[in-house]
Amino acid sequence: MMRIAMIQMQVGHDKGKNLAHARKLLHNAAADGLDLAVLPEMFCCPYANRYFEAFGEPEGGAGWQMLSDAARELGIYLVGGSMPELENGKIYNTSYVFDRTGRQIAKHRKAHLFDIDVEGGQRFRESDTLSPGNQITVFDTEFGKMGLCICFDLRFQEMAKLMADRGAQLIIVPAAFNMTTGPAHWELLFRQRAVDNQIFTLGTAPARDCAEEYVSYGNSILVDPWGTVLARAGDKEEILRCGIDFSRCDSIRRQLPIRSARREELYAAF
Repeated sequence: MMRIAMIQMQVGHDKGKNLAHARKLLHNAAADGLDLAVLPEMFCCPYANRYFEAFGEPEGGAGWQMLSDAARELGIYLVGGSMPELENGKIYNTSYVFDRTGRQIAKHRKAHLFDIDVEGGQRFRESDTLSPGNQITVFDTEFGKMGLCICFDLRFQEMAKLMADRGAQLIIVPAAFNMTTGPAHWELLFRQRAVDNQIFTLGTAPARDCAEEYVSYGNSILVDPWGTVLARAGDKEEILRCGIDFSRCDSIRRQLPIRSARREELYAAF
């Protein structure tokens, strides 16, 4: 059983205070024992294009160092939500993963940029500021392989399937759905990807702040391979704890052999 914590935290306009707050919440989450903690998308930066460069840093910067130190101090795996990464004049929406010693073991740059314009709802264009990544990210733990993507990436089943094909039993998604897409698609997508790939899915979001220009839906979530919601937060700041039994993946696949019944030769013909 892997003990996890989803840190649905409030994000403000002071990077230093955000980092200190995240560290405090991580220590609170680990007080009763913990294996993995996940922070939300843009956990140290308001989610708006005009903040990304100012709050950004190169790999190894202050935010990266806080995450590494916290993972080492607490002896946990830590998925550091995401933050703006600066490299060679570009800005990436990047998630870093650290092992129990504080060593970086994975890094994912958001591959699908969030450019939407919903009639009567949310409009946002990440591509006005951010550059896309180009990798499928899977990393190893003593519990097995984990996949990692960021927010809008989850909408693309091809990416989820590739992570599952590479052995991921859990897809971790730092995310910040909004008040248009969240009520419509948040739970649906996490349950859909879990059922499609017969794995666990986990989404950690910022807490909702209706005073911000981009309002997070919140509702951090964990879903099992049958599509059952095991845990779900509300809209406020919350540490959501749960256990994951990965034998559930094998059990579901034996009962409902979707992956083993796939006809790859048939699909390739069209």
